[in-house]
Amino acid sequence: MKLYEVLLRASAGKIKWWQAAELVGISERRWRKRLEEQGHKGLLDRRRGTSSRRRVPKAKAEEVLSLYRDKYFDLNVRHFHEKLREEHQIGLSYTWVKQALQAAGLVKRKAKRGVHRKRRERRPLPGMMARPDRDPG
Repeated sequence: MKLYEVLLRASAGKIKWWQAAELVGISERRWRKRLEEQGHKGLLDRRRGTSSRRRVPKAKAEEVLSLYRDKYFDLNVRHFHEKLREEHQIGLSYTWVKQALQAAGLVKRKAKRGVHRKRRERRPLPGMMARPDRDPG
């Protein structure tokens, strides 16, 4: 259910306020207080539209990509990640570095692994072939 639908149902009396607050994921008191003070805008999620605090700054991402392009193009991702940590004091995770290089097209993605075991047709039971009086189907 969308927030607007929940609000309409609660104000029409179809569901209780505490049920509406539970659906939205906030306590009933806080939800009612926000509604009274700020109106419908107070009920919207405040985190929406803000970027993550853990997001790597664009300048640092560009620096990593340019280092790989210009200086360390002949290294694999593991060695490049070690150089970033040791020589350039860039403490990004290995996974982030690998995904950034793959997204920029500087490193190829590995081929996906195949099926572990190929399934084959089951052989008929040994007794079924020897007895002509039985119908195998």
